[in-house]
Amino acid sequence: MTLNQLPIGQSAVIVKVGGEGELRYRFLDMGLIPKTRVTVTKVAPMGDPIEIRLRGYTLTLRVEDAKNIEITKEGAEA
Repeated sequence: MTLNQLPIGQSAVIVKVGGEGELRYRFLDMGLIPKTRVTVTKVAPMGDPIEIRLRGYTLTLRVEDAKNIEITKEGAEA
């Protein structure tokens, strides 16, 4: 499952950070690293972008970028 598929109010743990080159490094710099817990807090009216909460701050991502972040729902088998 990828981050863009997580419903509002649900939490998950990052399993893998995809993307190529600079994009992947940007994700990692923003704190999107494996084993980090994330929660979707808002979705824009047209569905893009999405707002997530992680590591004590709020981050807004485009849906296309969120598709590069693989997650597993909390309590689910990895």
